[in-house]
Amino acid sequence: MIGSPRLLGARPAAPPYSLSGAGGTAPAPDRPATRARLRAWAELLRVSALVTVPGDALAGAAAAGRRPGRGTALAVGASLCLYEAGMALNDWADREEDAVDRPHRPIPSGRVTPGAALAAAAVLTGAGLALASRAGRPALAVASGLAATVWAYDLRLKHTQLGPAAMATARTLDLMLGATATVATMSAQPGRGGAASPTRSATAPTRSATAPAPSAALPAALALGAHTYAVTAVSRHEVQGGSTAAPMAALAGVAGIGAAFLRVRPGTGEPHRAPAVRLLLPAFTAAYLHTSAVPLLHAALNPSPPLTQRAVGGGIRAMIPLQAALTARAGAPVDGLAVMGLVPLARALARKVSAT
Repeated sequence: MIGSPRLLGARPAAPPYSLSGAGGTAPAPDRPATRARLRAWAELLRVSALVTVPGDALAGAAAAGRRPGRGTALAVGASLCLYEAGMALNDWADREEDAVDRPHRPIPSGRVTPGAALAAAAVLTGAGLALASRAGRPALAVASGLAATVWAYDLRLKHTQLGPAAMATARTLDLMLGATATVATMSAQPGRGGAASPTRSATAPTRSATAPAPSAALPAALALGAHTYAVTAVSRHEVQGGSTAAPMAALAGVAGIGAAFLRVRPGTGEPHRAPAVRLLLPAFTAAYLHTSAVPLLHAALNPSPPLTQRAVGGGIRAMIPLQAALTARAGAPVDGLAVMGLVPLARALARKVSAT
C-alpha cells in the first residue's frame, strides 16, 4: 500500500496491548493522550488563577472578627467550585470569538467539546451551592447571588459597559461569602460565637457572641472589588491592546488601595497595632503594589497586547498579597502569612498555564 509505514521505512506502530505481569494481556495506558486531556482542562479552567480564591474566605473571616473554622472551609470549597464554573462557562460563551482571536484555546482547538464545558459549568455551580448550603441559609443566599452574577457576566454582561462592575460584584460577594459562612457556623456553636483568633491582635475589633456581623467585612470586600474592577477594565483590551487610559486608571486605583492600607484612622487604636501587624502589613502592601503596579505601568507606557496581558496576569496574582494585607489589617497577621504562602504555588502554575 502506498504510504504504508513499512514501505516508507518507518517503524510499525506499537500494538495496543502489552504483556501483563501475569502472562496475559492488558491494555497499555495511553499516557500522552491522558496528559493532553488534563492539560486542556487545566487551560480551560485556568488553574493557575485558582490559588487566588481561598484568600477571599480567609480575608472575609478576619474582617468579620472571626477565626477560620468549618464555615470558612465550606466557603473556600464553594468559592473554588463557582470560580471554576465561571471559567468553563466563559470559554463556552466565547467559543466563536476565541475561534478567531484565540484559536489555541481548548474549545476552538477541539481539545474540549462545547457540551463538556457547559456541563462542567453546571455541575460545578451545583457543587458550589451545595457546599455553601452546609454553612447555613445566609451563606447559601450569598453564594446564590455570586452564582447568578457569574452566569450573568459570562452570558450577557461581559461585553457591555457593566462587565467590570459585574466582575467586581462577584469578587466582593466571594469575600462576603467567607465572612457570612464563618459567622453563621460559629454563631451556631455555643461558646464559640465570639471567640477571637489566638493570632489576632489584642486591639483588633471583635464582635460579641450575641451580635455576629458579617457586614463588618464589607469595607474589605469593597477594596477587593475595586481591584477586580480595575483589572477587568484592563483585560478588555488584552487581545488588541492600544489602551493607555485603562492601565493608567487601574494604576491610580491600585495606588489608592495601597495607601488606604497604610493610612491610620484616628480614634481607632490602630497606632497600637500588634508588632506582627506593624511588620507584616507594610510588607504585604508592598508585595501587592509591586505585583500589580509594575506591569500596569509597563502597559500604560506601551499598550501592546503582550504587555496588556502581562498586566492582567499581574493583577490576578496581586489578589493574593491583597488578601493577605486585608487579613493582616483586620488583626490576623498569621492568617495573612498563610495566604501569602500561596504565592509560590501561583508562580509555579503561571509558568505552566496562563491565567488569562
